[in-house]
Amino acid sequence: MILRHTALREGKLLSFLRRELGLSYGLVKRLKYQDAYHVNGEPAHTDHPIRPGDVITVSIAEAQPDVSPEDGEITILYEDEAIIALDKPPGILMHPTFNRTQGTLANRLLGYYRRTGQPCAVHLVSRLDRDTFGITLVAKNAHIHALLCASARAGHLEKTYHAAVFGHPPATSGEICLPIARLSPTSLLRCVRADGKFARTTYQVLRTTVDCALVRLRPETGRTHQLRVHCAHEGFPILGDTQYGTDASQTFSQACGYAHQQLCAASLSFPHPLTGGKMALHSHLSVDV
Repeated sequence: MILRHTALREGKLLSFLRRELGLSYGLVKRLKYQDAYHVNGEPAHTDHPIRPGDVITVSIAEAQPDVSPEDGEITILYEDEAIIALDKPPGILMHPTFNRTQGTLANRLLGYYRRTGQPCAVHLVSRLDRDTFGITLVAKNAHIHALLCASARAGHLEKTYHAAVFGHPPATSGEICLPIARLSPTSLLRCVRADGKFARTTYQVLRTTVDCALVRLRPETGRTHQLRVHCAHEGFPILGDTQYGTDASQTFSQACGYAHQQLCAASLSFPHPLTGGKMALHSHLSVDV
């Protein structure tokens, strides 16, 4: 990726890299050793003096990824030079782990990059549990990833989920504001506990049946397993959730043939990291009751 900026002020190149172009300190340092900076077409160091009208270009090349590319199906919802959004199916990990190095969404995405001649890496912006499905957003380089993460911290990345739950929420809409902590120091599971981290979820009931409901969920914070933990704690666990569901919800889920939790990342909106334009993406997948 090539970034370009025409200076409107005086200053050192470093200040333009950090302020106008928004490069992180770590990326500025890494690119410094790759001859990535040019001013008016000539190589430049970060202390190069800049004057109004000077054209600054930055060449951002990704390091060789440590994930093996694989052929595999991916569903692309949107793609440009900076980002790619995929519709993740259930039952697939986002990224390799110590015990699982192949067959993940990252492996498939790198395979797609290889087939299409794109020298990109996998920088996950939104992560989903293995059995959660729907939209996931990926940056194509470290700079775009840093911009999107900053946007998320500022509250500009809005996620909406749909879930089929066992039972009915206490109202047609509401807020769950309960702290979430690790179940134990070595456990991957979470629970609601007073010493946990602040977590807030808003919900709206979209449809009900005798035993279940379809709800829209919005995580106002991003705690691990937040939606699953909050729904289970409030008495309406997500169908198909074998980790946080009750005996009754799991029995019902098995009877209905749910092979995975019925939780879909349904929509995602955010300002584009380069243009600032509003992006609104919607999953082609769905849950139903």
